[in-house]
Amino acid sequence: MAAQTTKRQRTCIGCGATLGKGALHRIVRNGEGLVSFDPTGRLAGRGAYVCSEDCLAAARKTRKLERALRCKVTDEDYERVLRELALAEAPGKNEE
Repeated sequence: MAAQTTKRQRTCIGCGATLGKGALHRIVRNGEGLVSFDPTGRLAGRGAYVCSEDCLAAARKTRKLERALRCKVTDEDYERVLRELALAEAPGKNEE
């Protein structure tokens, strides 16, 4: 009997929803401690997942992103990640 493959599931740190890895946006802390948005989902480092900008805002209020990444996340980091996330969620980003 062939083994069944399962989709990789991740949990949003903002709302707690469990979705497929491709449906969530990854935020990563690299080896140097830089926090950034990971559009490919493949950058090296400790990662956390959010569904949307609203979930990132909720995670900021409760400091869940800091706990997930195990580091201090500055206001500049949050603003940069929010800008990058907004660009990734923008309609028509992949249209020519």
